[in-house]
Order: sequence, then C-alpha cells, then structure tokens
Amino acid sequence: MNLQKFYEGAYVDASYGPDGLEEAFNRINALDETESDNVNRVRRILSFSETHFSDRRGRSVLDVGSGLCVFLCRMREAGWDCTAVDPDVRAVQHAEEVVGVRGVCGDFMTLSELGRFDLVTFNKVLEHVENPVAMLDRGRDFVGAEGLVYVELPDGECAVREGFQREEFFVEHLHVFSMDSMTRLAELAGYRVVSAERLREPSSKFTLRAFLAPDNTASNLSGCDD
Repeated sequence: MNLQKFYEGAYVDASYGPDGLEEAFNRINALDETESDNVNRVRRILSFSETHFSDRRGRSVLDVGSGLCVFLCRMREAGWDCTAVDPDVRAVQHAEEVVGVRGVCGDFMTLSELGRFDLVTFNKVLEHVENPVAMLDRGRDFVGAEGLVYVELPDGECAVREGFQREEFFVEHLHVFSMDSMTRLAELAGYRVVSAERLREPSSKFTLRAFLAPDNTASNLSGCDD
C-alpha cells in the first residue's frame, strides 16, 4: 500500500464518499453533545489547559491530520487560533473555506515553518503511519514554551474483549496500542506523559488519550473504564 498516495486522496474518497467532506462535517458537527466524541475531546483539552497554562490569553493549536475538522471547529469556537495540516488538498480547502481556520497541505514529516503552538494534536492519526515514533518526535519541533502534545490512539487492549472485528483493528490501522505501549511510544519520541487515561467514547470506540511534554517527570495513568 502506498500510504502517501492513499492519504492524499483515496482515504477521503473511501471515508466520505460522493457526498464529500462538507456533508459529513455537517452531520457529525450536528450530533447531540451526548453522542459526540469531539465535544468530549474539546472539553477535556479546555479543562486541562485551564490548569496547565499560566498565560490565559489566546492559545494556539496545530492539528495534524485534520480530516473533517470538526475538532478544530469546536476549538475555534472556544477562542483558540487553529491550524489544520492534512495531506489531502480537499481537506485543507474544507478547513479554510467551511471551518474558517488556517490550512496547510502537505506531508507533516517534511513541512517546515509552521510556527510554534501551545498544543499540537494527533487525534487518531499515529495508528495510520508506518513510524509513529518519528511522527510524534516531529511534533516537538512545533511545541512552544509551556506547550504540550495531545494524542488519541485506539485502545486494542480493551477493544479485544469484544473481538478483532472492531474498528480499532481495521486494516488501515497499522498499529493498535495498550497503556504501556502508548507510554513507551511517548518515551521513544522524547516526551514524558503528563496525564493519560482510557475511555469508551460515545461512538463506542475504545480510546487512549494523553497529554505529553518534552521532558522527564512521573506520569499519571488511570485504569480501564467500561
């Protein structure tokens, strides 16, 4: 599989079909808050940010693999300065024209001069790439002072209870994770785990999520939630 070409075009075609990005964006963005993974994600990030950042002025986020950009839409509404990176030019046009955020098209591993951000996010992205350690390590180039990286990954350790037919094990996922392997991923990429947890999202996905910082102190890990 040629992953670069796949994510430059075929992935959007396969995921969103003839109705395209805007139709899928409108449908997912209109979900009730109790049914929305993105609402949960944004609430968690905003809550954590209030206790982490000493400067409460305008904050910035770089979302790697922005896709439908529902997440950045919510972050923009919360007052954050948002930048979307995606290898598919249609996703970037959608981010700029529909969502109203800055869009950058290209391979994250080779892009430069993106700037520095309070938060760099990898939301269900690292499982799709051949070398997640290298991509996560690359994120450190764009983390500003006091900045963090936020990751979400498929939790194979919990999902396997219900069988390998689950979405966490779909063919485009080259990796699935456990809490231990997520922690190891962070360490190999040069981070410490500030906070990590696992949850079952409204969509039923089993998910690991963590805030990472590029230094070395103890992590705060929690157990499985059903």
